[in-house]
Amino acid sequence: MGELDRIDHSIMRELQKNARITVTELASRVGLSKTPCQVRMRRLEEQGYITGYTAMINQTKLGQSHIAFAQVTLSDTSSKSLAAFNEAIRQMSAVEQCHMIAGNFDYLLKIRTRDMAEYRQVLGEQISALPHVLQTSTFVVMENVKD
Repeated sequence: MGELDRIDHSIMRELQKNARITVTELASRVGLSKTPCQVRMRRLEEQGYITGYTAMINQTKLGQSHIAFAQVTLSDTSSKSLAAFNEAIRQMSAVEQCHMIAGNFDYLLKIRTRDMAEYRQVLGEQISALPHVLQTSTFVVMENVKD
């Protein structure tokens, strides 16, 4: 992969702010004409710097305003056990994010539900039942300051 220059970084920054921006407007903001901007975007996509374009959804408007983070400790951290946990967690729609952590626990999950009652159900019946889960600890979000 080639080195990225300031224009490549500017293109990615602008697309992170608004992925629906027109190529003409993007080119204007980064100081290029339309065709070179399109070529750079295509290269950034092909080289894996840009992996996709998504819509930001207001989950609160959809009734999913409860956010909690759960620390998960596994009883077994062999490759096979980690793979089993990873596959199971990918199937859970309430889990927005899952990160393997180097520290006192193994995973940090971001879980979004309607309310505390639904969270308790997800934690008690789904997450705790996942392969090799030994222990969990929950941190409830009081206010979302920055996404």
